[in-house]
Amino acid sequence: MKRIGIFGGTFNPIHKGHIKCIEEIDKELDFDKILVIPTKIPPHKQAVDLASDNDRFNMCRLATKHISKAEVSDIEIKSEGKSYSVLTLRKLIQIYPEGDYRLYFLMGSDMLLCFEKWFEFREILSLCSLVCITRKSDDKLKIKAQAEKLRGFGGNVIIVNTEPLEISSSEIRDRIRKGEDLSCFLDDAVVKYISESGIYGK
Repeated sequence: MKRIGIFGGTFNPIHKGHIKCIEEIDKELDFDKILVIPTKIPPHKQAVDLASDNDRFNMCRLATKHISKAEVSDIEIKSEGKSYSVLTLRKLIQIYPEGDYRLYFLMGSDMLLCFEKWFEFREILSLCSLVCITRKSDDKLKIKAQAEKLRGFGGNVIIVNTEPLEISSSEIRDRIRKGEDLSCFLDDAVVKYISESGIYGK
């Protein structure tokens, strides 16, 4: 059975922290393919200074070009309305049918802790395994308890510890506007794309 990792987000912009996360999770789970899915309209948070769908898609392709298993998908960008995960998973399960494939949905510990508030969360658990990406300093007891609770609903939850690059996309956008060097946070091709396209105002 082939293993498909699903890594979604606004990626506004995608940065080296995202890439490091993909690479470390793949070391643990050895995916056959990793789908990087830019969100059209995030349902869980307000999108501030959101670059266009096309720009975020292009930046994702540039940032992941060196990862042979990575494939940037426009499945949510092409969809209408908010990007609810269960709707995306319903489409993906048609492309990667159960029995031949297993889907693994990557998320941070903050998302795992509020997972029961997600739209149709029980169906999500039936469609994929959850992979919780945690920092070693995170509250392990809370995360472990939540994982056990979700397993009680029939879900498969995998916890993977990482040492993420501590930078947020909002901080990167602020640095762009200030004209600061971003080479330590963004792929060089993404830096060039942002500079040439003028997104984020600089």
